[in-house]
Amino acid sequence: MAGHSKWANIKYRKGRADAARGKLFGKLIREITVAAREGGGEEANNPRLRAAVLNAKSENMPAANIERAIKKGTGALPGESYEGAVYEGYGPGGTALFVEVLTDNKNRTVSEIRHLFNKHNGSMAESGAVAWVFDQKGLFVVNRNDVDEETLMTVVLDAGAEDMVEEEGRYEVYTPVQEFDQVRKALEANNIACERAELTRIPQNTVPVEGKLAQRILTLLEVLEDHDDVQRVYANFEMDDQELAALVS
Repeated sequence: MAGHSKWANIKYRKGRADAARGKLFGKLIREITVAAREGGGEEANNPRLRAAVLNAKSENMPAANIERAIKKGTGALPGESYEGAVYEGYGPGGTALFVEVLTDNKNRTVSEIRHLFNKHNGSMAESGAVAWVFDQKGLFVVNRNDVDEETLMTVVLDAGAEDMVEEEGRYEVYTPVQEFDQVRKALEANNIACERAELTRIPQNTVPVEGKLAQRILTLLEVLEDHDDVQRVYANFEMDDQELAALVS
């Protein structure tokens, strides 16, 4: 598994235990709002909204917050107007970075993201410079204690998934983007709960890193993800598992 994927998992689980919920909830609310605005407020007809709501529920966001975010997206309640944007660049050691944001001011956001790249040994790149490195996939994360491996594999592969791996007590199911909703329906039909369900990006190739270089990359990733407008950051580094866990802890 690419270092970034394992880093994202560690950060996700660490985030669940942290007290700082405000920033995380803010990002989730933006995603729900934009999903509702672009695809409507009915989850049954909006796969992006269903995934956003599932992720919000997995973080124990109150139902009232979710409903309010949907209403802001559909216009039933007043709210900010967010736009999606993508920024590409290079981190220390030539690692490729792909940054997804939702913002109400693109000029401000691009200036701040460029500053973070420059300050932390990276550089912004033109659109398309690194996008080709990452394949977009659907991702479902299922706790190993909730279902046995053979049952889960049968369900998801029959529904169109293309790969399933086990990582530290969890099963990660990867799907083509077009099969994401079909696999979600199959999991629900078989009463298999998901910790996460989202569209992600998987690097086609990776750059091995270690030592101080590894630390610099993780620092850049962390400051980018900490930015209020940033929803997700993808990178193509590869790192020793023990070193990665030690640096993130």
